[in-house]
Amino acid sequence: MGTTGECVDVSVEEVGQWAEITALALVTTRIKAVSQEKPFVARLRTMPLGASQMSELSYSALVSQRTPRLIRQSDPELFQLVVINSGRQRIEQARNTGVIGSGQMVLYDSSRPFDAFAEESPVGTRAGGVMFQFPKSMLCFPARRLDRLLAVPMTARRGPGRLVAQFLTAAAAEYRACTPSDALRLGTTAVDLVSTVLAHHLDRMSDVLVDSRKRALYLRVTSFVQEHLGDPALTVDRIAAAHHMSVRSLHRLFQQHGNSVRAWLRDQRLERCRRDLADPLQRHLSASAIAARWGYPRPADFNRAFRARYGVTPGAYRNRTHHETAAGISRPAAKP
Repeated sequence: MGTTGECVDVSVEEVGQWAEITALALVTTRIKAVSQEKPFVARLRTMPLGASQMSELSYSALVSQRTPRLIRQSDPELFQLVVINSGRQRIEQARNTGVIGSGQMVLYDSSRPFDAFAEESPVGTRAGGVMFQFPKSMLCFPARRLDRLLAVPMTARRGPGRLVAQFLTAAAAEYRACTPSDALRLGTTAVDLVSTVLAHHLDRMSDVLVDSRKRALYLRVTSFVQEHLGDPALTVDRIAAAHHMSVRSLHRLFQQHGNSVRAWLRDQRLERCRRDLADPLQRHLSASAIAARWGYPRPADFNRAFRARYGVTPGAYRNRTHHETAAGISRPAAKP
């Protein structure tokens, strides 16, 4: 069986490196080590699941902060659900404050400032757990309804919370044995389970049931697009025809998730190109070859779209990321 080939495992011993790595793979935060006497050690393992991502993290005691300025500079508009396996974390976000320990989970919003303090377990085990992050647009109810759940401890030991924790733990353990198509399906399942947990805590199970059909269709469409990104002939008309729906209905479906079909398709292709350009193992491929792989047969179109999206040319981005790698900064997987 083929593997996904995108699982990245990074260990660091400097808090500065940890800040740079998590900025690339998760969200940008300010990070400080708590102890100046004990060595700082951290590890991140990232596992892409289509538009979502699963990560295993462990780290020495630290303080992290996401400020309004950092949000203005970069906001991927994600939710992050973290299942805590060891240590304890104190989190403040959206005027909520929670202390979350082993066997609990907590929700973050990348668009809202937060302060977090993580401490190791009493026996010295590093703090950490499993994180699942996904675009807000994948939820079947408005993101603003989750404000009262941010930074609030939720159990991972019973009910829907236990199912989510068990699923994420098992999926992380078996990720290397999964194909890219498996990973897409795992991401869809994870979003469904997380939505169920959040709806459970919001007492909004009816929303999940009412919107499940539309949500299932949206996930089928986005999975189809993910699997055919390299086909330059993939158009809005073809996507609609493949799902036996009108173009107007397809546009309406994406609008309900805060996006347009063409913009979502473009962003997915550019993100795959960006990830490959930053990969040292693909240095032998030209930027135009990578672009063609992901549906950009004309280099000029790709260069223009890449620069508009990321602010630099593909060549400049590749040179910068490879220079960072050569300087000792390991690059984790990019966000979807």
